[in-house]
Amino acid sequence: MLIRLLRTYLRPYRKPITVLVLLQFLQTCASLYLPTLNAHIIDNGVVTGDTGYILSNGALMIGISLVQVVCNVGAVYYGARTASALGRDVRGAVFDRVQSFSAREVGQFGAPSLITRTTNDVQQVQMLALMTFTLMVSAPIMCVGGIVLALGLDVPLSGVLVAVVPVMAVCVTLIIRRLRPLFRSMQVRLDTVNRVLREQITGNRVIRAFVRDDYEEQRFRKANADLTAMALGTGNLLALMFPMVMTVVNLSSIAVVWFGAHRIDGGQMQIGDLTAFLSYLMQIVMSVMMATFMFMMVPRAEVCAERIEEVLDTSSSVVPPKAPVLELRRHGHLEIRGAGFRYPGAEEPVLKSIDLVALPGETTAVIGSTGSGKSTLLGLVPRLVDATEGEVLVDGVSVAAIEPRLLARTVGLVPQKPYLFAGTVATNLRYGNPDATDEELWHALEVAQAKGFVERLEGGLDAPIAQGGTNVSGGQRQRLAIARTLVQRPEIYLFDDSFSALDYATDAALRAALSQETAEATVVIVAQRVSTIRDADRIVVLDEGRVVGTGTHQELMADNETYREIVLSQLTEAEAA
Repeated sequence: MLIRLLRTYLRPYRKPITVLVLLQFLQTCASLYLPTLNAHIIDNGVVTGDTGYILSNGALMIGISLVQVVCNVGAVYYGARTASALGRDVRGAVFDRVQSFSAREVGQFGAPSLITRTTNDVQQVQMLALMTFTLMVSAPIMCVGGIVLALGLDVPLSGVLVAVVPVMAVCVTLIIRRLRPLFRSMQVRLDTVNRVLREQITGNRVIRAFVRDDYEEQRFRKANADLTAMALGTGNLLALMFPMVMTVVNLSSIAVVWFGAHRIDGGQMQIGDLTAFLSYLMQIVMSVMMATFMFMMVPRAEVCAERIEEVLDTSSSVVPPKAPVLELRRHGHLEIRGAGFRYPGAEEPVLKSIDLVALPGETTAVIGSTGSGKSTLLGLVPRLVDATEGEVLVDGVSVAAIEPRLLARTVGLVPQKPYLFAGTVATNLRYGNPDATDEELWHALEVAQAKGFVERLEGGLDAPIAQGGTNVSGGQRQRLAIARTLVQRPEIYLFDDSFSALDYATDAALRAALSQETAEATVVIVAQRVSTIRDADRIVVLDEGRVVGTGTHQELMADNETYREIVLSQLTEAEAA
C-alpha cells in the first residue's frame, strides 16, 4: 500500500526527484573521497614532513567539502518541497473523496477516524518521504561506496565488515517485524482518543447537565492510558535499536584497530590507510544507522498508508451520473415511486415502497412517530443517500441522473439539526448563493423571522458566528438555516422538522410568511407538531417506514387511526376538529 501510494502521488515530481538523487549522489561521492585524501595527507605529508603536500591537499579537501555542503543543502531543499507537495496532494485527495461520501460512508468510517486519516496519517507518510529524500537516498550509495573503498585499502581487514553488516541487519529486522502490528494498534487508539475528545467537546452541555464530569474524565483517562501504554511499548522496542547498533559499531571499531595495528606492525598497512579504513567503517555504519532510522518509520507509515488507501478505495454509494441532465423544466414537480432504503447489513429496510407526489404551489407534510423514516425520506431527494429500490423524480427526471450542482440549486434542504459555519451571518446566508445582495439577505431574514435578532447583534449581517453556530440559540440557528435556504431560492423546499425549536407564535408567523414567499414552489415539511402541518394541502402519514395514509387533516382524522393517535396525543378532540 505504501509503495503504491508513493508511486501514484510522486509521479508528477519526477524531475525534482531526479535532481535530488543527483545532488545526493554528488555529496555522497564527496564524503567518500575525503577519507582517501586524509590518508594521503597522513602518509605522504605528515609522515614525510612535506608541508606543501599537506597544504595543497588540504585546500582540495576544503573545496570538496564546500561541494558536499552545497549539494546537501540543495538535496534537502528539493526533498522538503517534494515531501510537502506529496502531503498536500494526498490530503487533498482524501478530502475530495470524503466530500463525495454519502452519510452511509461517513458513518462507516466515523468522523474522528476520517480526521485522523486526513491529518496524522498523511503527516506520517509525508515524514517518511522527507526522511527518504534527505537520508535514505544517500545511505545505499554511501554503504556500497564505503565497502568498495574499504576493500581497496585492505582486503583482509575488510573481513570485519562481513561479520558486522549481517549482524546489524538481523537485529534491525527482528525489531521491525514486531513494530508493525504495534503501530497499527497505536493508530486505532489515536482514533479512540479523538472520538472521546470530540464527543466530550460537542456534548459539553449534556455532561454538565447530568454532572458526569468524573465519568467522562475516566473515559478520557482510559483512552489516553491505552494510547500511552501502546506508545511506551513501541518506544521500548525503538529504544533497543540504537544501543544494539552502537554496540555492534563500537565492537567492530575495536576489532579494526586491533587487527589493523598488527598489520601496521607487520608492514602490511600504513597508518593513513587504517585511519581511512576507520572512516569508511563509520560511514558504512552511519548509512546502516540511517537505514535503521528509516525502517523505524516504515511500519507506522505503512499502516497509515493502508488507512489512507481504505478511504481512497471506498466509492460513494451516491454515484454522480455518467451522462448528467444539465437542464430541467424548473417547475419543481417532485415524485417518489416505490422508494425504499436499507442500510448495509440491516435486517429490515428503513423505508418500504414509498409513493409520494408533491406539486408546485402546494405544501406536502410528512408526519409519523419517531423512527418511522421521515428524515431518511427527505434525504433521498437531494441524494444525501440513494434509494436502494424505486426512484425519486424531479420534473420527471431521476435525481440520480441530474447533474449534482443543478440538483443542489433545484432542491433546498433545511436539516433537522441545522449547522452554521464559522464566519458571519452574511457568509452563512450566502452559502447557497454567493452573489446574493444585502437586500436579499435582509428579506430572507425577515421571512424567516430572524431580522429582529440579527439587527440587535453587533455588526448586523457582519456579526460573527462561531463554528456550529454555538453563539446563537437553537431557535435562532433554525431561523438562520431557513433564511439560508430562502436566499438560495430553490424550486423545491424541504423542511426537516425545522420549526421544532420555535415557540408557537414565531412558528405561526414564520409559516404565514413562508406561504407567501414559497407560493409558486414545492414545499415538503416534516414535523412533529400537528399545528405546523394541519393546514398542509396534503399530509402523508408514515409508520414503520410505510405510507399508511394520505390526505388532508380532516380526511385523515376521519379514517386514519395512526394519524388520529398522533393528533390526539397533542390536541384535544375539540382542538383537533
